[in-house]
Amino acid sequence: MVHTVVIAPDSFKGTIGAAAAASALAEGWRRVRRGDAVTLRPMADGGEGTLDAFATAVPGARRMPVTVTGPEGTPVEASWLLLPPTAAAPDGIGVVELASTSGIELLGTPPRLRALDAHTRGFGEAIAATLAHGVSQLVLGIGSSASTDGGVGMLTALGGRFADADGRPIADGGRGLADVAAADLSAMPALPRGGVTVLSDVTNPLLGARGAAAVFGPQKGASPDDVAMLDAGLARLTGLVPADPTTPGTGAAGGVGFALLAWGADLVPGSGAVAELVGLAEAVASASVVLTGEGSFDGQSAAGKVPAHVGAVAAAAGVPVGLVAGRIAADADVSGFAATASLTALAGSGEAAMTDSARWLVEAGAVLAQRLGP
Repeated sequence: MVHTVVIAPDSFKGTIGAAAAASALAEGWRRVRRGDAVTLRPMADGGEGTLDAFATAVPGARRMPVTVTGPEGTPVEASWLLLPPTAAAPDGIGVVELASTSGIELLGTPPRLRALDAHTRGFGEAIAATLAHGVSQLVLGIGSSASTDGGVGMLTALGGRFADADGRPIADGGRGLADVAAADLSAMPALPRGGVTVLSDVTNPLLGARGAAAVFGPQKGASPDDVAMLDAGLARLTGLVPADPTTPGTGAAGGVGFALLAWGADLVPGSGAVAELVGLAEAVASASVVLTGEGSFDGQSAAGKVPAHVGAVAAAAGVPVGLVAGRIAADADVSGFAATASLTALAGSGEAAMTDSARWLVEAGAVLAQRLGP
């Protein structure tokens, strides 16, 4: 029996992007079942790999190079993606990824954590370049941020002004929020006619115990004192910028979600929006098997992560789905998957799996072909 296989993983964070992961899984599957038809639909939730996912899934997508100011203030060679025109977006759709312009991956491995000084100016510069091209709609992925600047760097690059009590521009990064006393967004550009859709995989508010500083600050090198300072600075910002800091997702990317809400953007769950834009449901409807995966599948993966969304789409279509993960945690619920494969188990250790993820993804694809292919 010939199968039609849809392969739709997220990136395996820090090791391999979604498009490369999908290709590796396909190679392994074809090693066992050469005659099957394989369709790649690499996924993303707004973080690292979002551009790659769209570039692979959307025919005619074009990468548009741009040089921006990275999160440490040094130049970064990046790109945004131009998707072809549609009836709703006659001048095309621009996709911009924070991870490749202002992301923590740009700070090296392991990252040179700069809790108070990293900023989002480069993300704003890339958005400005996209608007200058004249697109009808913007899609912004805001995962994998390096900073907690409340999106001030991004808004500044788009024409916003943030000043201290003496009227001087505040410093870049979260450090500058301690001095912010005035904000002026009047010179910012209007949204494109099709609006701005913001992709995120978190629903945290801006402030407090579940906010941007408290939850994500320590991952970016913030000490307890830094967290308190950053949360206080973000609170100062809420008195100056017209957005509700309790809205789910405003705490995403160190407060970039809040800043984009103030601009008029719509905050949406990333995996669902990406799935719609890359035509996942249509591909799955004609499939006999689906594969998905991510770097770490654990107890939180059911809450808006890519494998859970792909699994739900497959279940709705009555199609069995296999899961691949770098590691499958003890608290993970895998009951909805017809088969699973752990790269850590295949490689013998987490370190080995991360050192050569592509190799072990090929092996995982072959294992799932054996388990799901007959």
